[in-house]
Amino acid sequence: MTTPRSPKRTMSMPVIAATTAALPAVVLSSLALAQPSVAAPAPQLRKIPATLAAAMKAQAVNVGSVIPAQAVATTLPAALRPMAPSVPDTYTIVRGDTVTAIARRFNLDTTAILQLNKLSATTVIYPGQTIKLTGTATAAPSPAPATTAPSAPSSATIYTVVSGDTLGAIAAKHGVPLSSIFSWNGLNGSSIIYPGQKIKVSGGSSPSAPAAPAPTPAPAPLAGTGSYTIKAGDTLSSIASRHGVSLAALMAANNNVTATTVIYPGQKLTIPGAGVQPVGETTPLVPSTFLGYTYPPAVVSSANENKALLNASPVPSRAEMKSIVADTARRMGVSPSLALAFAEQESGFDQRAVSPANAIGTMQVIPSSGQWASDLVGRKLNLLDPYDNATAGVAIIRTLIATSKDLDTAIAGYYQGQYSVSKYGMYDDTKRYVESIKARQRTFG
Repeated sequence: MTTPRSPKRTMSMPVIAATTAALPAVVLSSLALAQPSVAAPAPQLRKIPATLAAAMKAQAVNVGSVIPAQAVATTLPAALRPMAPSVPDTYTIVRGDTVTAIARRFNLDTTAILQLNKLSATTVIYPGQTIKLTGTATAAPSPAPATTAPSAPSSATIYTVVSGDTLGAIAAKHGVPLSSIFSWNGLNGSSIIYPGQKIKVSGGSSPSAPAAPAPTPAPAPLAGTGSYTIKAGDTLSSIASRHGVSLAALMAANNNVTATTVIYPGQKLTIPGAGVQPVGETTPLVPSTFLGYTYPPAVVSSANENKALLNASPVPSRAEMKSIVADTARRMGVSPSLALAFAEQESGFDQRAVSPANAIGTMQVIPSSGQWASDLVGRKLNLLDPYDNATAGVAIIRTLIATSKDLDTAIAGYYQGQYSVSKYGMYDDTKRYVESIKARQRTFG
C-alpha cells in the first residue's frame, strides 16, 4: 500500500536533488541526514538545516548560470592519456606475429611497413627475422623515377626480376599501383614471373614500344628447338627443370599452354633450345638413385618438381628452421632435443632438401607420410611450407614414440618404417641411424 505524501514534501525533494551537484561535502552530509529513510514507518516532516537552506537560496539566485559548451573538454587531457608505445627502429619477429599485428601494436601503417622492408602481403615472415619499423628506405626508389620524369614520355623504366620477387612487391618497391604493372607489361594476377625477366615499372609512350624486346628469354627458343613426349607423372615444371629451361620459356614455346593447362601422356611439347642443349646432357635437380637404389621415374619426377618449387621460393635459414622445429616440438609435447636431432640428421635444417624418394624439406617427409601426419593433426599439411613440414615430422615422431615398445624402435620407425621394423627387425643401416639420432640428441641437451 502506498502512503500519500504531502504537497510540501513532494515539491521540496526534487529541488534538493537538482542542487546537490553544487553543494560542498559538509552540506551534502547534512542533506544525507535530512533525507528520510526509505524504510520509515510513516512520513515525518523534518526541519531543513539552516546551512542547507542558505545553500538552496543561493542556488536559486544563480539558477540561470549554466556551464558553456565550449568550456567542456572534448578530448582527454594529454596528461591523462595512456602513453603510446615508443616505436623502435627495428623489430625481431616472434612466433605468432603478423605484419598487421606489429603495425597495430606501434600505431603504424601496415602498407608503410611492407614497403619499408620490400615485402608483399603474401610474404612469409619467420621468428628471429628482423624488420624495420622506421626510416625512409622506400622513399629512395621514388625520387629516381622523378629525376627521369622528363624522359618518361619517351622511354619506360625497366626492372630485372630477381629470385623471391612478386609483382606486388615490385609495384610497392617502385611506388606504383599493381594494376599499372599489369597494364604496362600485359600481365595479370595469375602471370608467372621468373629471375632475369624484364618488367616495366613506369609508363612510356610510343617510343616505349622498342623496349618490348627487352625480355630476352623470348627470342631464346629460336636458337634451337626440339620435342618431348610427355610420360606418366610428368609436370610442366619437372619437364622444364629436366631440360634446363625456365617454365615461362617452355610455356612460351608451346602456344595455348599455361600453368593451369592439363597435360597427358603421349602429348608432345616443344622444348626451346633443345637443339643447343640435348636432353641427355641436362643434369636433373634431384638424381634418380640414392645408396645404390634407383627410384621410379614418376617419383623422381615429382621430387624434381618439388625441388624446383622450393628453389624458387623464399625459405627460412637453417638457424630459423632450427627455431621452428624446436618451437613446434615444445607445442606438441615432444622433446625439442629429439626433434632437432631428427631434423639435423635428415636435412641439416635445410627446407629446400628433396631426396630421390621425394622426401621433402627439413624433416624429409614423403607425401604419403605427409597425408598420415595430416590425419594425425586433423588438418591438411603442405610439406613445402616450413611450419607444416616441421609439424608433420614432429607429429610422426610423437606417434611413433606412443606406439613403439621403446625409444630405439620409435627412432628406427622414422627411418625404416614402423611395419618393416616390427616384421624384419632393424637393418644394419637402421641401427647406425638410431645411434646417430641419439648422439645428436645429446648435443642438443
